[in-house]
Amino acid sequence: MTIAAVRTHRLSAPLHTPFVTALRRTTTVDTLVVEVVDSDGRSGFGEAPQVWQVTGASIAGAEACVRDLLAPTLTGRDADDLQARCAEVRRTVVGNESAKAAVDVALHDLAARRLGVPLVRLLGGTSLRVPTDVTLAAGDAVDLAAAAKQRRAEGFTVLKLKVGTDARGDLDRVRAVRAAVGTDVRIRLDANQGWTPREAVRVIRGIEDAGLDVELVEQPVHRRDLDGLAWVSDRVDLPILADESVFDVRDLVEVIRRRAADMVNVKLAKCGGLHTARTLLDLAAAHGMGTIVGSMMESPVGVGAAASLVAAYGTTAVSDLDAAWWLAWSPVGGGIRYDGASVLLPDEPGLGISAMREVNVHARS
Repeated sequence: MTIAAVRTHRLSAPLHTPFVTALRRTTTVDTLVVEVVDSDGRSGFGEAPQVWQVTGASIAGAEACVRDLLAPTLTGRDADDLQARCAEVRRTVVGNESAKAAVDVALHDLAARRLGVPLVRLLGGTSLRVPTDVTLAAGDAVDLAAAAKQRRAEGFTVLKLKVGTDARGDLDRVRAVRAAVGTDVRIRLDANQGWTPREAVRVIRGIEDAGLDVELVEQPVHRRDLDGLAWVSDRVDLPILADESVFDVRDLVEVIRRRAADMVNVKLAKCGGLHTARTLLDLAAAHGMGTIVGSMMESPVGVGAAASLVAAYGTTAVSDLDAAWWLAWSPVGGGIRYDGASVLLPDEPGLGISAMREVNVHARS
C-alpha cells in the first residue's frame, strides 16, 4: 500500500489562560498538523508547533519543508515500510526537527491505524493512562499561590513553576507556592534559560536552605552554556534537568560527557520524532540519567504522540504533558483528554484523531 498524499493543516486555538515563561508570553496555540494519506484513504497525523523562541520553528517554515522536500520524498512509497520511510525523513533535510517530527509521527499514526491498534500498542505499550504535571505560568508570588491552590483542587499533584524572569524574587515565589499547597504536592522549577550560572546557584541554594522540598530545576542557564550548566550542577544538590540544551543525540552525548545535568527532557518537536526520542531515552537510561518527556504548546495531536511514547517507554519522573490542557477548545476532534492529573489515550486506532478545524490546507498527491 502506497502513500497517496501528504497534506498540511494550519491550526490556531486560544488558551484559557495566558502561558508565560522567561522566554515568551502566548495566548494561542499556533501549529501545523501534517496528514499522511495512504492509497486506501486512511490518514495519519503529526504536529509541528510554532515556537520561535525555543526551536525557531514557524508554521511557514515547517509547511515549506513538508511541501517542497518531505512530501515528494514520501509520495508513492510503501506506507507499510515504516522504518525506511522514517529514515528517509531524517535524511532528506538538515535541521527542521519540528517538520520532521510531524511527518515521523504521522507515519507512525498511519501505521497504527492500518493495523487497527492505538499508537501506544505500536510502540510496545498497553497503558492508556499517563500521569502529567501542570505548569504554573510565570507571575508574581500572589498570583502563583492562587494558581497553585486551584491546580491542586483540580487534582494535580505535580506543579511546574515557571521562574527565571526575576532571580531576586524567585525564592519568594517558590516559598509562596509551597505555603499555598502544603507538603503533599511536588514542586519542580523551570527557569527556561532565565538565570546566569551565579544567579542559578544563589536561588537554588536558597531553596535548599529554606527546605522548600523542590523536586528538580529545569534549564537554569542558556542552552549553549554547557560549562555554566555543569558549574551549576556541581554546586547544588537538587537535580538539574536539561531541556533546551538537548535537541538531538549529539547534544545529549555532550551533556553526558561534561556531566552537565542529571536529567533530560525529551521533546518530539526538538529531536525530530519518535525514532530519535526513543534513542535519547535509551541513551539517558544507559548513562544513569533521569528522564521526562515534554511538549511544546501543542494540540492533542502532538501531546497524544508524546503521551503514547511515555506509556510505552516510561520515564523516571512524571512527564510534562499538560500543553493541550491549556486550550480553551480543541482544534481537533478526538484524541487525548484529561482526567485530573492524567492524560487519557483513546482506545482507538492510532492517535484517535477524527477531524480538525483548519485555517487552511495544502496537499501534494
